[in-house]
Amino acid sequence: MRQSLEILQANTLELSQLLNQAMEINPVLEDVTENESLDEITDSEKEDSENFDDWQETYDDDLRELAIMERRNQGMSQDSIEAREHFHNSIVAPLTLQEHLTEQIREGGLDRNAQADAVIIVGNLTDHGYLDAPLEDLAARLQIPLDRLENALATIQNFDPSGVGAADLRECLLLQLDFLGLGNGLEAEIVDEHLAEVARNHFPQLAKKLHLPLDTIIEAVEHIRTLDPSPGSRFQNNGNPYVQPDVEIARGDHDEWIASLTGSYLPRLRINDEYKDLLSASSDDRKTRNYLRNQIRDGRAVIRAIDQRQETILAIAREIVDRQKPFLENGSRHLKPMTMNDIAEVIGVHPTTVSRAVAGKYVTTPHGLMEMRKFFATGYQTSDGKDVSNEGVREALQSLINSEDRSKPLSDSKLEKLLNEQRIKVARRTVAKYREQLGILPSHLRKKY
Repeated sequence: MRQSLEILQANTLELSQLLNQAMEINPVLEDVTENESLDEITDSEKEDSENFDDWQETYDDDLRELAIMERRNQGMSQDSIEAREHFHNSIVAPLTLQEHLTEQIREGGLDRNAQADAVIIVGNLTDHGYLDAPLEDLAARLQIPLDRLENALATIQNFDPSGVGAADLRECLLLQLDFLGLGNGLEAEIVDEHLAEVARNHFPQLAKKLHLPLDTIIEAVEHIRTLDPSPGSRFQNNGNPYVQPDVEIARGDHDEWIASLTGSYLPRLRINDEYKDLLSASSDDRKTRNYLRNQIRDGRAVIRAIDQRQETILAIAREIVDRQKPFLENGSRHLKPMTMNDIAEVIGVHPTTVSRAVAGKYVTTPHGLMEMRKFFATGYQTSDGKDVSNEGVREALQSLINSEDRSKPLSDSKLEKLLNEQRIKVARRTVAKYREQLGILPSHLRKKY
């Protein structure tokens, strides 16, 4: 299971490394990329599948015997054997933020409706842990009473990591201070009312305004700066700085959009026939037979995990093509809202499987290289009935600010009106949130004289 999760979650470059390591560890695996076609490999695997079923029948008995031999040879106690097995069984692929929160929902003693509402909140969190859409918009779009979603959000905000589920940086820091028992202290007052002064290092002005010594203000600010502005980031796997697309979306011969897997240079694995023959010939050598049987079993597990990974990613990519044709034709502005639950239901897997499958994966599109997870986002409906994703709203906002007069920059209220003129109805606070997510300063700090 651990190996299957690693293979599913690995991107193309990581998968290549995993497969090379598997061949180094397991001698029965061989790379036949240059020698055989995939059809030949598949036919060969089918021929000996019946033999493998026979090997599997006696595997449990052989495993127990090997454990007895290992204890005898290494002098290990039964407790030591069980402790080691527990350690290996406890190794899992890194959790995503969504999976971490979902586990807490299951263990939180919530009734079925409360669990469903909490899952909705989790599904609308960004990778940094912020709520990606106002509750009012979610309630209206999903036709769920607002008070139910408010209760669900309050539940999530009490989960680990502290600060998750916030609408903006201010609320994120306040949640963390409240968790630390400082919700009524000086730090909370500064975050709640004077965060802009902290960002500009206006400590003397802040000390004067609060009638406090400068040292006291500086000490409180230093404490604030130990808080985590991105509580979900520790669940992101950013170990590999190189980007290699796993999927390519391009036009086919008949002008239709086609999704295909990249990674043609990946090793193509199969079980070496010589080891199968050696297994048959070693019927009198139990130790050799057990070793070969285990290696062949492990090798087949790797091959099956690779096949499952490729099928899952390709199925997701094809659903993206079917649902996101406007984006493929016209760019990010036309991304449609789409959730992992939507895709999971269609391809017949759990939403966490979709989450793992798209983690760290990239897609080559007509509009450049794009992280696969970016296709999954909630959104809004325009006044003419068209769906537009949050990413599309952010792009529209960025475009407006890029074209503004820097001597008279657009306020959030003006941006709200301009977006409404484009039939994108969002509230001013949503404009402010997306502007912050884009790293754009407020209008009075963007002004150039």
